[in-house]
Formats: sequence, structure tokens, C-alpha cells
Amino acid sequence: MARIDRRTKRLTKRLRPGEIAIIDHVDVDRVSAEALVACGASVVVNVASSISGRYPNLGPQILLAAGITLVDNATADLFDRVRDGDVVRVHDGAIYLEDELAGKGEPATAESVNAAMTEARAGLSIQIEDFAMNTMEYIRRERDLLIDGVGVPDIRTDMDGRHVLVVVRGYHYKEDIAVLRPYIREYRPILIAVDGGADALIEAGYLPDLIVGDFDSVSERALSCGAELVVHAYRDGRAPGLERVQQLGLPAVVFPATGTSEDIAMLLADEKGASLIVAVGTHGTLVEFLDKGRSGMASTFLTRLRVGGKLVEAKGVSRLYRSRISIGSLLLLVATAVVTMSVVLWFSPMGKVWLNGLRDAWNGFVFWLVGLFS
Repeated sequence: MARIDRRTKRLTKRLRPGEIAIIDHVDVDRVSAEALVACGASVVVNVASSISGRYPNLGPQILLAAGITLVDNATADLFDRVRDGDVVRVHDGAIYLEDELAGKGEPATAESVNAAMTEARAGLSIQIEDFAMNTMEYIRRERDLLIDGVGVPDIRTDMDGRHVLVVVRGYHYKEDIAVLRPYIREYRPILIAVDGGADALIEAGYLPDLIVGDFDSVSERALSCGAELVVHAYRDGRAPGLERVQQLGLPAVVFPATGTSEDIAMLLADEKGASLIVAVGTHGTLVEFLDKGRSGMASTFLTRLRVGGKLVEAKGVSRLYRSRISIGSLLLLVATAVVTMSVVLWFSPMGKVWLNGLRDAWNGFVFWLVGLFS
């Protein structure tokens, strides 16, 4: 069965194990690929180029490593011929709708992907230059916001002097949230979710205090959980996510700013007096900025300079240290200790004396208890 959508993150919400995903995604990024793997896709048919050569994106390698068949540069009119839920078959790059040929593509192999990645690395310098130009343009447009915090809206969530945990549904977010459970339990930080990060927090058993974003990848359940909503709007005032919030009858604050939603979440926390900002699933390296596939990622680099020493990246904490002692080993150790103590008490003279004293104490307690009701 086929699931078809031009937006990969929207498609993964309804994709089921064993189904075929038909997408239109230039430069499949790591997060999208990991989402397709998690959904259990059997085949991914892309009508665009999964590696355009713009930069060495990581998605295709992740799909192939998971055993998923990738068909690249497929016939564009698949989106006209195939409907969501149709039964299709893929063989050697050919896509069949029942017994009729609906389109063709190029089957990706490890060799072809590695060759494309090598070419993409050769052109990385051009992308770095473009990234630098976008950074300068962002400084020009948003210097008042970055330097003086002009334009940050008033919110009811009090962050002054508090720790803030910003959760983005990005790289290794599940593992890092699990590792941070003791920190969350002890410090009770303000939980800020960026779009789908709200669903990530709810799945982990937490309720976000604040949800920031354009709300295109967050569920209605998360939006209605009681968190304060901040809609990320364009500088001209357009806020695509505001209509959805209004349809749900929920109050929201609008934050017009260039850049990404994770950036304005950090700027909001910093401006409202957070003493520490812990980030989960956010983008922090040049490759990740490019893998996001947006020129606006230049704002992420500058936001980190603005936030400064308050920011602590939780990314990779789950991979930095894992306990070598399993729960099963601990239970076995406890059981062994209990058995050993029982044997010593039962067979040693001192143990018998101790058991007799324990028996007398128990009998005395029972006699006292019975006397209360007699």
C-alpha cells in the first residue's frame, strides 16, 4: 500500500510498517530519514533527487543502512496517478499500479549514494559561503532582536531565574530525554517544546509549559494540553499556524521573527530571564545547519552567540555514557544476597538465635494486636 505526500514529516504521521512512501523531497535529511525508518517503510520512492549535490546530506545512507529500498528521481506525475492508499508494487525502479506501469525511477545503491556524497563534499565550500552571506543578512534584519530583545512578546509563563528545557524533535531526542529524567525530576525546569517536540514530551510522560512554532507538525492533542502557545510568524506579520490555533479555540501569542522556531524559543527563554537553557534535539553543527535545508539556519548560529553561556547542549548525552550494569544484573545480585543471608541465618547458631528472637517478637506483636479487640 502506498502513502503519498509532498511533505515527508506529514506523511510519516500516517505511514505504517511495510507500506511504500512516495515523497517529493530534495536532499533527504537525517531527521526525515530516521522518521521513515521508525515508521517501518519498506520502500521510499522520491520524485526529487535524494542527493542533489548541494551538500553531503545524510538521509539516503540512513535509509539504505536500514534495508529500505530507495528509488530516486521517479516520474513526477506519480502524484497525479497514485492516490493515498492505492496498492502499488515496486520492482527494479519501476512503480506499478496494479498491473499498469505508473512511473519509473533510479534504484539507489550504496555505491551510487557514496559516489553522490563524494561529489557533494566537493561543493561544500560554496554552501559555506552562502551560509556566511545568509548570516550577514540575518544580522542586518534582526539586529534589534538579537542585541536588545526588541520584539519579544509578553507571555504568562514565568521563567525568571528558572532552568528551561527546550525540546526539538531532532537528532537523538528520545534517548537524551530519557537520560535527562533525573535532571527534570530534581530541577523541575520550564519545558518549552518546539512544534513536534510537544508530542515528544507527551510521549515521554511530560506536559510542556510552552509550545513555540508554526504548528505544522504538532498534534491537536499536544496543542490542547494546556500549554501556553507562541505562534512563530513571518516578519510581515503572516502567521500560518495562527489559523489552526484559532480553529481549536485556543489563545496564542504571536512572535514575528526571521529564522527558525527553535531559535525564537531560545531567545524567548533568554529574554525572560532563564538562568540556564538546556537544548534537546536542536541543530548545533554546520552539517546539521545545512541538513536542515533552510537558509534561515544562519539564525541558529547567531542565536547561540546571543544566548552565550546559558546554553547547555544535551545532544549526545545518551551516547556519552551508558551504565555497564544492566537492571537484570542488579536484580540477580539482590536475589543472590537474599538467598545467601537466608542460608546463613538458617544454618548458623547465631542465625538460629536471631530467628528465635524474631519469632518471639512477632508472637508478642500478634498477642498485643489480638488483645486490642478482645
